[in-house]
Amino acid sequence: MYKLFLFIVMSMLNLSMSTLQTDEELAIAALFQAKHSLNYAVHAASLQLDADKLAQGVYSIDADAAEGTALQYLRDNMRLDGSNHPLAGSFLQEQVVVLAFEVIDELQSYPYTYRNDAYNYEVTLQKPGVVMIIRVEFPRAFTMLGPITWAIKSCSELSGVQA
Repeated sequence: MYKLFLFIVMSMLNLSMSTLQTDEELAIAALFQAKHSLNYAVHAASLQLDADKLAQGVYSIDADAAEGTALQYLRDNMRLDGSNHPLAGSFLQEQVVVLAFEVIDELQSYPYTYRNDAYNYEVTLQKPGVVMIIRVEFPRAFTMLGPITWAIKSCSELSGVQA
């Protein structure tokens, strides 16, 4: 009889460990997918040149176009609606919140070190660029893990130009 009880207890322990492992693997996959989506969005934003300044020979990022492009890429890659809530089929269940969006313009002296103490982020830019930080909440498949929320950070510099 005790062997049957031991078998049941070990089966429950094995099931618990399997669900915990599954939840952890899903969390890491969600983190990577969100990070890649943010990287694509920030890179696209850093390519939004200000046409008027470019005509004068100055490489500058158009802040409004950059923000609009970043949000559009983020929404497309993470399957979000216009208010950053997940659409059907998205790997998320909660709204993605943009915590910070900064365009580092040509008026700075380079190399420029951007610091955001609120989110513990520091990056050194060699030329104009874009910095974006978002908050993503992981939709747990099981309740083995507590709630997981990430502040995901990314930066991209103006590509293909000399500072």
